This record gives sequence, C-alpha cells and structure tokens, in this order.
Amino acid sequence: MPGCAADEAVRDDQLMQRFDSVGCDLVMGTAVRATIISHERWGVMAQVIGHETVGASVDAGVIDSPSGSPQARPEEYPPVGGQVDAVVQEINRYHPPAWIRLTMRAANLREFSWTCGCCGQLTILSPGGDGVTVDVRSSEGPGCASFAAHRSCLAGRLNPDFDGDRARVKAVGRDQPPPPAIGIGNQSPR
Repeated sequence: MPGCAADEAVRDDQLMQRFDSVGCDLVMGTAVRATIISHERWGVMAQVIGHETVGASVDAGVIDSPSGSPQARPEEYPPVGGQVDAVVQEINRYHPPAWIRLTMRAANLREFSWTCGCCGQLTILSPGGDGVTVDVRSSEGPGCASFAAHRSCLAGRLNPDFDGDRARVKAVGRDQPPPPAIGIGNQSPR
C-alpha cells in the first residue's frame, strides 16, 4: 500500500548520498597533518590524516619557498610520502567530490585569516580569532556552500529578537563554563 507523499520523500531522501557530510568536522582555519601523495606542476596532492577519503591539495602559491620566490618551485615541494603541518584554507562541498584546499605557509600556520562574507574585511579563523565558518545546507538535496564571517558581523545580521542565536554565534567553539549540575544549588541541607 503506497504511503503519503511525505513518506515517499523520506524514503527518497534516505537513498540520497550526502557527499557534503564528508569531512564535516573540518572547517576553514583547522590545523591538520597531511601526507604528500604526489607532486604536480601547480602544487601537491595530499591526504589529510584522519580524512583520507577526501581529496586534498596545496597550491604552490601557499607553500613557502626557501628561495624567496612568490610560490614554491617543484624542487622545493615537500617530499612525496612526507607528513606536513597545514591549515584548511577552503573546503568545497558544493558539487561532488568534496575537496579540501590546504595552506602550508608558516604565516597561515601561526594565524589564518580569510575575507568575511558580510563586511569584506579579513577575519581570523585560527583558534582564538574573531571569525567563524558558516555552512549553508538544504534538506532538498546535497551540497554545501560555506563562507567565513566575523562573529560580530554574523550576529549583527540576525534578527535582534533572536537573542539565543546571536549569543550562540558569539560563543560557538569558545571555552565556556560547564552547565551547573542538575540539582546543585536547589537542594536543601539535610
């Protein structure tokens, strides 16, 4: 016996492959370790440790050049098989396959910045910075659009009546005191 349209939609959605959930624990500014798997004329192919099923690359322009060149020369690339420190520069989950772009520049390892999608100024995405990554997804199908934003810019664009959402935007990912244990402070002495 056929179900209602909503039941059919749920069944259809369950069959859909959501490639955009791959590597979802990575955001721009995340420090990672990666293994270099090949040299290309434009940079290197890599595998992010712990996320080996997601493709990754590092453009020569974001590999420091010991010779002082604006981009690393092929002979300056890290060796194939070697492990390197890197920072997630961008994650493309809009169309399959998901892809991670990394940066290996020493300056980016210390502090990674990206343009705020709200005001156009740089925001710091490294831990302790003033930026967050916003992922936009839909229940209608796979795909994810992402952008960086200053916490204050994003919170300022939310409806002023959404105090909880504004507070969460400002606090997400930051150290917060643990919630009080249930019943603490509400108990009468025995």
